[in-house]
Amino acid sequence: MRIVACLNGDRRPGSHPALPVSLDQMVEDAHSAVDAGATDLHVHPRGPGGAESLDPQVVGALMERLRSDGPQVPVSLTTALSAESDPVRRYDLVQRWASPTLPDSVTVNLHEPGSVDLVHLLNDRRVDVEAGLWTVDATRILIATGITVSTVLVEPTQVDTGDAQHNADTIVALLDKAKDRRPRLLHGADATAWPMLEAALSAGMDVRTGLEDTLRLPDGTEAENNADLVARAAELASSAAA
Repeated sequence: MRIVACLNGDRRPGSHPALPVSLDQMVEDAHSAVDAGATDLHVHPRGPGGAESLDPQVVGALMERLRSDGPQVPVSLTTALSAESDPVRRYDLVQRWASPTLPDSVTVNLHEPGSVDLVHLLNDRRVDVEAGLWTVDATRILIATGITVSTVLVEPTQVDTGDAQHNADTIVALLDKAKDRRPRLLHGADATAWPMLEAALSAGMDVRTGLEDTLRLPDGTEAENNADLVARAAELASSAAA
């Protein structure tokens, strides 16, 4: 089972004292998260001012540091429109990512405009794609297009836990009906982060946690950092496997 550490997401710099935005912070956090039990990393690259960026120079610098100084685990990057709001420009930026520093995989949210074209580009570049399914319609896009992805991310965005679970169950039912057997990872955000993580463990899915998804531990107290969150997730995963 994978435990993915999602280090920063689209959170603003300063939204948590330990949110990593600089290269040094991200590399340091990557080591701490893996030491705490993470098997994989998911990162949103940040430009010099701390904002998300898909610029080839920013991505190349991040991947070069993670390859040379980071823990030797798979690295996933985002392609969310929060990092680049123009789908055409996003495609161009990803197309210009340098081959020596390509990530192991990227996430592509299938509800976003231009997502299918982006998946084809990444397939051509031999970068694994993790399909982000926020909605039932996104799930139908995955099934109808037959695009090549390595992993399915079930990502309910509803604030209420019951609503999030219903959305996740509906997405999973559609995947099952289509006999889609690709690996699945389920996660929530903020109030639903820990309930969805526990649901994922119960269903035998991969999990993720980190300051992208939540700033708090299951008891509601503020997490110290990403490693704090990963350590708790690893404890829950160990208990579920026992």
